[in-house]
Amino acid sequence: MKNRIVSEVALSSGAIIGHGRPCFVVAEVGNNHQGKLEIAKEMVYAAAECGADAVKFQKRHTPSLLTQEGMAAPYTGPNSFGPTYGAHRDALELDIEEMAQIKDLSERLGLVFFASAWDMVSLRQMFGLGVELIKVASADLTCLPLLREIGRSGVPVIASTGMSNWDEIETAVAELRAFHDDIILLHCNSSYPCPEDEIALPVMHELKRRFGLPVGYSGHEEGLAPSLAAAAQGACLVERHFTLNKMLPGTDHKASLEPSQLKSLVGMIRDVERAMRETEKKVFPKEESSAKKLRKSIVAARLIPAGKIITAEDLTVKSPGTGISPLEWDAVIGQKAVREIKEDRLLDWDMVGHLHCVEKALKTA
Repeated sequence: MKNRIVSEVALSSGAIIGHGRPCFVVAEVGNNHQGKLEIAKEMVYAAAECGADAVKFQKRHTPSLLTQEGMAAPYTGPNSFGPTYGAHRDALELDIEEMAQIKDLSERLGLVFFASAWDMVSLRQMFGLGVELIKVASADLTCLPLLREIGRSGVPVIASTGMSNWDEIETAVAELRAFHDDIILLHCNSSYPCPEDEIALPVMHELKRRFGLPVGYSGHEEGLAPSLAAAAQGACLVERHFTLNKMLPGTDHKASLEPSQLKSLVGMIRDVERAMRETEKKVFPKEESSAKKLRKSIVAARLIPAGKIITAEDLTVKSPGTGISPLEWDAVIGQKAVREIKEDRLLDWDMVGHLHCVEKALKTA
């Protein structure tokens, strides 16, 4: 059976994400809170101030995520928060009670709160909080057990497609659609930061064509232009990593936006939406005023005596555009001057005597 076309996904809070709706801007906090609740709260306040629609976090239960060997692997360097990778991951985690506080704060500020859950324990914890949206990270797009648990929940899903080929995306979408169609796909390149020549924004359109689902963009570039271009090309959602300071230790900060950048991006996206709102070619009132000032009219190049048959040599064109338009140049030539027309005078239709000209005068009166 052919999948139905889905244009939008409605959340329990009343937010609607989809094509034809305002672009839904997500501040991806991830683990940029450095594992500290107070920093996380500060980031939520900042995201709300910047005009974001949602804040997204990440949740991991380290023993469920990593093997014992993976947990014990040495992890040193400027971005390390512990001597082993397991200790590093644990240091960056907020527990589920802290996540509950963040959810409450976010919703009081009018933000949608959601997270990517990287393992079954974390997923069930997030569902226990009553989240209205869940994220499938690019890393888990091939994790069938997690996808099935997410689909079975009935909670609307955002799925990132970084690191994935078409077969993998098709499999993931089919698994989720076995349960429901409230799915938003995000075009994504999972390089941190991602070079502009590898972003491939037109893939958004192919995702929409293939799957008939709302499509957005998860950006990992350092600047703003690709994310703005994604919104202009119709992305229903734009997600960007968010930080209070790019210089903080951690692998994600460099590809994240500081508050001033996120605020600028939100403002530019809203400007783009206003610029895309009108779809018909029309002349607006302010343009009409400009046309009168800047366009040209047919003007007497020299004194034209009454009764003279008007020639091209009798005429020129000058501003303002309040007289006869130069579009009527051929209609004026060959007509008889009804009265004397002084040099440098804008012609009016009642100055030339011809039925065609009279009709013109009546139409423009």
